[in-house]
Amino acid sequence: MKFYISRKITKLCVHCGFCETQIECPGSENCTGCGACVDACPSQAKILEEVLEERKKVKIKVDGETYEVPEKITILKALEILGYKISYFPTKDGIYAPCRTGGCWACMVLVDGKPKQACITPVKNGMNIQTSKTELEKIQPLRIVSGFQGHPVGGVGTPYWLKPKGFFAKYIEVACFAHGCILRCPTCQNWEITYSSKNTPLTPNQAAVKITGLRKLYDVDRMAISGGESTLNYRWLIAYLKNLKKLNPDKDARFHVDTNAVILTKEYIDRLVEAGMTDIGPDIKALTLPTFKKITGIKNEELAKKLLETEWAAVKYLINQYWGKIFIGIGIPYNKKLISLEEIWEIGRKIAEWEPTIQVCVLDYRPEFRRQDIERPSFHEMVKVKNILEDAGLKCVICQTTQGHIGP
Repeated sequence: MKFYISRKITKLCVHCGFCETQIECPGSENCTGCGACVDACPSQAKILEEVLEERKKVKIKVDGETYEVPEKITILKALEILGYKISYFPTKDGIYAPCRTGGCWACMVLVDGKPKQACITPVKNGMNIQTSKTELEKIQPLRIVSGFQGHPVGGVGTPYWLKPKGFFAKYIEVACFAHGCILRCPTCQNWEITYSSKNTPLTPNQAAVKITGLRKLYDVDRMAISGGESTLNYRWLIAYLKNLKKLNPDKDARFHVDTNAVILTKEYIDRLVEAGMTDIGPDIKALTLPTFKKITGIKNEELAKKLLETEWAAVKYLINQYWGKIFIGIGIPYNKKLISLEEIWEIGRKIAEWEPTIQVCVLDYRPEFRRQDIERPSFHEMVKVKNILEDAGLKCVICQTTQGHIGP
């Protein structure tokens, strides 16, 4: 039978230690081929190698039925072998597993009565697995969230008038960062959080209590969640916002979600607003599919197309349904190695057709993660990008630069 195991390319390894200290792993001798270390390695020194071998069988029970599956595979792989529907994109049935590196906990199952991530947890002989949503909804959702901190700059969904001019700034909000992401951006600007699965997961209430405490400490009204990708675990995020609203009932409290919007359906947006979201910052990664695949690292054509269409549909729906009701700010990444100025103009023109006064924030992508070969755009480049977007019809353009934010 065909299996996969992780192998290190020694000459590429830079000995950063991330795969040893930040990834939940059973060890090289018991590698399940989950691929978490491969996705997380900044130097691409880890690969999945195909092996053909016979493996011992272990007995597991899934939703009351007993099965035999090969050893040294993940629960997610075992469920796939048994015929369960596995999906990157949320569906009404089946197992939803978007990040597959252990951070988002969206693929949570019960193992001997305890919650575990299906994507990275190895099968063991005698294991009793429950996938029923009825059973899972009896316990609180979990997610790894870290980086609780005061934030002096804010995110894509932070109003421009709050953002500092130049380098000197006070804190304008507090933020936390959700682990796990469906994308595989080679330029990931926050990869050490995105791919880490070693931290203890938090319930929505635990995270809400922590960020509320920080709000009081920093004396701010804005509480933001970013990532990774904040929206991957639907049940967790809805409950988190509800808890935040309960803990912060005053009219000044603002609940800010930054997102890549690639799984943000109309129904999901409605639920977020109902739960208490007051500000949102969706990122538009690209306009064309080839650019989207380059920036996001998504190789599967069908999945990439679905994600790109979803993020654009989310932005249009937000403008059509919630303009003037919540604050909406759109993010666009820029680096000449990733996206052309012509495509930037086309993005600006499309957004301007829907709402020319909407805030658009351009992020100057710096060398990070697997793209150390790129240079951070110069201040003058970002001024040019700003002018291009304004020529396309946008009235409120902010650009992140080496000299601080420039904008209205």
